[in-house]
Amino acid sequence: MVGTRADNGERWGGGEGTDPPWKGQCFGHRLSSRAERTLGNILKSKGWRRSSYVITTKIFWGGQAETERGLSRKHIIEGLQGSLERLQLGYVDIVFANRSDPNSPMEEIVRAMTYVINQGLALYWGTSRWGAAEIMEAYSMARQFNLIPPVCEQAEHHLFQREKGEMQLPELYHKIGVGSVTWSPLACGLITNKYDGRVPDTCRATIKGYQWLKDKVQSEGGRKQPQAKVMDLLPMAHQLGCTVAQLAIAWCLRSEGVSSVLLGVSSAAQLLEHLGALQVLSQLTPQTVMEIDGLLGNKPPSKK
Repeated sequence: MVGTRADNGERWGGGEGTDPPWKGQCFGHRLSSRAERTLGNILKSKGWRRSSYVITTKIFWGGQAETERGLSRKHIIEGLQGSLERLQLGYVDIVFANRSDPNSPMEEIVRAMTYVINQGLALYWGTSRWGAAEIMEAYSMARQFNLIPPVCEQAEHHLFQREKGEMQLPELYHKIGVGSVTWSPLACGLITNKYDGRVPDTCRATIKGYQWLKDKVQSEGGRKQPQAKVMDLLPMAHQLGCTVAQLAIAWCLRSEGVSSVLLGVSSAAQLLEHLGALQVLSQLTPQTVMEIDGLLGNKPPSKK
């Protein structure tokens, strides 16, 4: 699965639920537009069968005009058309509504998503950073008016961000079949040893627009809390014959209702290392998962 943005959307790699520093500006939109054009050129040059890969994009942020952001029918249709033009594709597999929009009625959003699917511009639609109640409202709206409901929610989920992924999303999965596409499995790199309280020149935290990540890494909590837990997980990772990063990604994959885990990499070597998590997945027995819960001490309480 390859994800792109028709907006300037989320921080690349995730965060703690705050808005991106470039919110309402065109900086991130220019970056994502350039990325879509690059990806489109690669796909065209490779000549791969369109049925052999999955492409997703996200809609919300865009240009500086009020009509170029949000989840209005106008922006959903025009934003997706712009993304497809840059990608040089006829359709995307999934278009995500990148956060909810209090200024757009839910019926308008669901009708617009149904329209782009019926027009062949997308095969499915999903949500990103929506609350469980908002997803249920969209589902109910779709059922009431014979429209197409969302099929998945894109949510932050990792060893230190567990409540939504373990308490809210599984319930939606069982009730209405909404799967989870989770992001930031390494907590923006905190579940590695690359930071250790400092910010290397080559890391994401030095990029323009990532001051939030730099502040987090250098904060008291960023240095001590996740890093201490990562050190606690090292012996288990060694026992399983993997890195802590691979263990963390495999842990995300085994979560109930998770369809896919999004990875952010900067090299082919890093991608191959992260894909090694697939080999670890079969080793995560219930006993191993219980041991991880014991080390972390942050398992959300079970619903009665």
